[in-house]
Amino acid sequence: MLDTHARKHVQPIVEKTADALIKWGFTANGVTKIAFAIGILSGPLIYWDQPFLAVMALWVSGYLDVVDGTMARKTKPSPWGTLLDISFDRLVEIGVILGLAFRFPDSMWALLLLCASIVIAMTIFLTVGALSDKKGMKSFYYQAGLAERTEGFILFTLMIVFSTYLTAITLIFFAIQIFTISQRLAEARRILK
Repeated sequence: MLDTHARKHVQPIVEKTADALIKWGFTANGVTKIAFAIGILSGPLIYWDQPFLAVMALWVSGYLDVVDGTMARKTKPSPWGTLLDISFDRLVEIGVILGLAFRFPDSMWALLLLCASIVIAMTIFLTVGALSDKKGMKSFYYQAGLAERTEGFILFTLMIVFSTYLTAITLIFFAIQIFTISQRLAEARRILK
């Protein structure tokens, strides 16, 4: 929801960062790899009980993930870059979930439910994107929903910082994912008939 509706407010800053990185010789795929390298550190940092650093790594990674897409659109987007971007995003999310699961094994069952819901939500998202004739500013049709990447980062941050309530926050995240799955299925039924 925030990615879809609030993007216009942060896009000017993203544009300036993208322009600067292009000027300095960075490529969109290069920034995607940097974002991944930073983001994947979140999981180990959680496990090593470094919540502040884990959250910082997560958000820096997320910001660079937005910048790389803007860079790609300013230069030359590629299917390979899209694949890297989407795959690395999921790996960072899995890293956070694994870091939490190994640090807080009592919450593992809730984290497993969340992981399953993310797999289902992304399967629908990517399948609709591949099958739809609609195109947006991205290289595929972007299905909006209640839980987009920014909401996920907010909830991951709450899970990391308020680990005492990890199971409850994870179950709230899971419920939001289920709602998003329902939204995306309803839209898919309308546009794919």
